[in-house]
Amino acid sequence: MTSQRDTDMVNLRLILVSGKTQDFIFSPNDSATDIARHVFENWPAGWEEELVTSPSILRLIFQGRFLHGNVTLEALKLPPGRTTVMHLVARETLPEPNSHGQRNREKTTESSCCLLL
Repeated sequence: MTSQRDTDMVNLRLILVSGKTQDFIFSPNDSATDIARHVFENWPAGWEEELVTSPSILRLIFQGRFLHGNVTLEALKLPPGRTTVMHLVARETLPEPNSHGQRNREKTTESSCCLLL
């Protein structure tokens, strides 16, 4: 039976690069940093091969974007009481916002130069 408290919480199904998954329950007020810390402190039994040395290198990917540490589940407008899938990866640093788009623009931009004599 589902309690009122369960319907207020967000169920996250985290997927590792290896394809292993695990479900966790979080408050909508939890941030990406809170989630990484909780997962690190409650590392699932089947994930021994992927064990990391610090929660600070765990990164969440949602809809193709890395989540920065202070973003909350509520800010992402995740529906309470439903399961949302995110990827969990070990990565020291995050890419700069819009860096991928900037690189693509640089690659496609043609420049012309003229030489005056």
